[in-house]
Amino acid sequence: RYKNRESSGINAEYGGGLCLSLGTGMISFLITWYLIPQLSNLFLSANMAGKDLNKRNNDYRVPEGVGVVSGAIYLVCLFCTIPFYVLHSKDNSSSTMLTNLSQYLSALLSICCMILLGFTDDVLNLRWRHKLVLPTIASLPILMVYYVTYGNTYIVMPFPIPQLFNVNVFDLGILYYVYMGMLAVFCTNSINILAGVNGVECGQSVVIAVSVLINSLININSNAWPEHMFALYLVCPFIGVSLAVLYYNWYPSSVFVGDTFCYFAGMTFAVLGILGHFSKTMLMFFLPQVFNFILSVPQLFHFVPCPRHRLPRLHPTEDKLVMSTVKFKYSQLGKLGRLFMYVLPKLRLTEVRIDDEVKVFYNILLKIYYFI
Repeated sequence: RYKNRESSGINAEYGGGLCLSLGTGMISFLITWYLIPQLSNLFLSANMAGKDLNKRNNDYRVPEGVGVVSGAIYLVCLFCTIPFYVLHSKDNSSSTMLTNLSQYLSALLSICCMILLGFTDDVLNLRWRHKLVLPTIASLPILMVYYVTYGNTYIVMPFPIPQLFNVNVFDLGILYYVYMGMLAVFCTNSINILAGVNGVECGQSVVIAVSVLINSLININSNAWPEHMFALYLVCPFIGVSLAVLYYNWYPSSVFVGDTFCYFAGMTFAVLGILGHFSKTMLMFFLPQVFNFILSVPQLFHFVPCPRHRLPRLHPTEDKLVMSTVKFKYSQLGKLGRLFMYVLPKLRLTEVRIDDEVKVFYNILLKIYYFI
């Protein structure tokens, strides 16, 4: 895969790029940290505000959709680093510089599309079918660039398949692009599903981004250094803006990030995984979100009733968050719904109370907060 690349001297040649990416991350943090309080009144005047239902004293309004500020600053920082990223290829051929530029611009295009979708969702409250289709379309630029510049669709077979069938690699063909497109949809929506508590959206994004940063720093001296240098250019400014937003979104939250930040963060991770050529590693960083998605399948696919929002609720006397519930009649369930109602309590993944003919079902998403 990297047979024509040399790993020696990478620190001397790309030390400037590493310092630039880290410096951009610090600058993006400071700008976001300064601008969020300055721009909060704009959201209030535009009536983009709500009450924090997880606080007792929630008479004041909290600005919503502030994630668009972090997304805009992130894009500006990446625009400013385009010349530096491309000029690092000055000793290579013009085709290499063109490849680097196409990857960078496709990443910006996909992320920008998702920021637009997220802000539109915050304003217009889009339906779920739109949230599934639009990320797929937004991922097309990076998928096409991957096809043109790399195009590898082989996967290494895990143990014990090579020993049993003497097959070390397998070509998925077009299915590999389907997988990467689904990865983009999953990343953008998984951050949004696991949300609703102060700091959770930003907190999980920072954890994943720092994991990507550590992974790239470890592998920067390998033959795959161009991909990891690309990841550093994208992930450092993201960590900067996310930490700044987390500062204001931490309990007690003074701003709400909205769906804009969730989609912005998810697409950033999808871009890193696809164009950084570590999509399987990225999926490992999303294991809590994968677990949460599997746990939420009965409600997401309406095998059991699912409310519009599955947020935790504030206990009236203990001043702490507890799981919210949904009430329904057992006769409303189909066979799969009744199966989930039987299995999940046995596994202690949810709780069910019976009141005459009415089932009180605890929203199974919220167990994940204790898991994290």
